[in-house]
Order: sequence, then C-alpha cells, then structure tokens
Amino acid sequence: MYTPDIYKNEDPESIRIFLKENSFGILINQTNGKLCATHIPIELEINSDGKEILQGHISRLNPQAEGFVENDQVLAIFSGPHSYISSSWYDHENVPTWNYIAVHVYGRIKIINERNTTEQLKKLVDKYEANSENPVRVEDLSAKTMRQVKGIFGFEIEIDEIQSTKKLSQSRDDHNYKNIISELKKTENPQSIAVAKEMSKYRK
Repeated sequence: MYTPDIYKNEDPESIRIFLKENSFGILINQTNGKLCATHIPIELEINSDGKEILQGHISRLNPQAEGFVENDQVLAIFSGPHSYISSSWYDHENVPTWNYIAVHVYGRIKIINERNTTEQLKKLVDKYEANSENPVRVEDLSAKTMRQVKGIFGFEIEIDEIQSTKKLSQSRDDHNYKNIISELKKTENPQSIAVAKEMSKYRK
C-alpha cells in the first residue's frame, strides 16, 4: 500500500484497536492464477505461542480455499471511516481529496481442524452477541445446526507485515484542519462524521 510518510501509522496499539473495531475485512489470495477476494470477519487474536495472528473461516464451497495449499501468501484488507474532502473547504485554491483509514496485513495462511474452528466460532459469536437482548451461544445450538461447521474451513494467518494508513489532512494548517472538521460534521453523512471524530482526536 502506497503511503506517504506523513500518513503512515506506526503505532502498534492504535493499529491493534483499529483491527478489533473494524474486523470485517477482505481476504485476498491467488488461486489457479487468478486473484480472489472474500468479504468476511477476520479477527485479531493471540495464539498459544503468544503471537498475534488473524483468524477466520470461509465456506468449503469457496474456490478461493483451493489456493491456500499451493500458495499460502495472503493479504487481508481492513477499512475504517472515509470521506470526500472538498477543496472549497480550504482558504486557498487546491485539489479535492479523500480522507480515510486503512490497514493491510500480509501473512501466511493455514487451515485448522474442526475442533479449533468451533472454538473460533464461539469467540466470534460471543463478541457480536455481547450486547444482544437474547444472546445466542454456540454451546446452546443443536447438534443438527452445528453440523454446518463441516461446511466451512477455519483458518489462521501468521502475520508477516502490517501497513497502516491514516490520511486525515495532516498536511493542513490548523485553520484549514479545523474547517475541514466543521464541514464534515455538516454533511450529516455517518462516514464523514466518523472522519471528523478521528481528526478531532489529534487537533483540538
């Protein structure tokens, strides 16, 4: 991912928080000479060796999985809030642009067994059911329903490299920076307002 130095995020803790809060990603690999991509939840976890890894699962019917054996190199992309930035919001002539936050994780994937896949599913469901009025638990599902686990592959990704971009108008002076925040809030667009909130964390 091309990222000018001014927009690089090299703070491990903020990247960790971002991945946990924006875990619906895109898994990309090469299968039979073609690039393949699947949109799925991919969770940041700690393995038994104390290393950070990514975990997830895909359908056994997904042809993308065929490529994991011949080439274990994968890319997982995670996107955060993003918004168009109008140059009319500056006090000088310039070009429009786009503000966004994104993380690319490069690593090596391996398929895991059914027991570990089920444990992954328990963690995933518990995370997203935490605020439900009537939370579902994998442990409470019937044997008939749980047979569906046989239709998926659980996987782990050993992380080789993380590239993180946080493009939030850092190159602008305080006056223009604050005006961008103000204009983003006026849009009433949830993505734009989320970008304004992120920008507000760095300059008051």
